[in-house]
Amino acid sequence: MINFNIAQWRAWAPGLESVDDWQAWCRQPVVLPASDAAPDVSFLPAMQRRRLSRLARMAFSVGWPLAEGRSNLPLVFISRHGETPRTFEILKDLAANQPLSPTQFSLSVHNAVIGLWSILRGETSEMTALAATGDGLEHGILEAVALLNEGAAAVLLVITEEQPPQVYAPWVNDVPFPYAVGLLLTPGDDWQLDLSTQAGQRPASDWPHALGLLRTLRNNLSTCQHAWKNRVWTWQRNR
Repeated sequence: MINFNIAQWRAWAPGLESVDDWQAWCRQPVVLPASDAAPDVSFLPAMQRRRLSRLARMAFSVGWPLAEGRSNLPLVFISRHGETPRTFEILKDLAANQPLSPTQFSLSVHNAVIGLWSILRGETSEMTALAATGDGLEHGILEAVALLNEGAAAVLLVITEEQPPQVYAPWVNDVPFPYAVGLLLTPGDDWQLDLSTQAGQRPASDWPHALGLLRTLRNNLSTCQHAWKNRVWTWQRNR
């Protein structure tokens, strides 16, 4: 069992930007229609924005406001599938025997987002990029709390998933729509997270765990459970 506080949160999905938008969705969650919309990252210079994919823009849009005014802020970045649209384009070039773009390749690797974050913010604190499975959120929380226990005053956690290209649909069915969630975690006892295991594989949670947590936060629920394979994560709000 581990303990922590969620000091602030932010989230983005196509058509869901304000707290009121997310409040309505959390009350009646639905799969959003397909959209090419991307979040506003006008706080970045235009030349820097051009390098960012939608996945990176989503991460920056939720993380940047939470980091504002804070220095020496460790970052835990989580994405199960990463830059699938960008890597798919690279694979298509390979299949067509076309030369590969070094820039596209460098921006497709899983830690590219935290590299860009470090450069654009001038941040040199510890940063970790995780590619866990369906319970990546909880593994990210474990990483963040370890950093808090080592003395960090706060840790920024960002989890985001891009809609994979349609060709991946037979294998990737856990991204109902593009989304990003940012959590600013601090030491404390407001929340606790507990892991239990059960024999056999439990049905997966109805929504990606980050979206399930948002529903708990916005609906002022005191507890929720997220299941993945034989792992059951219990979130408990202590106040």
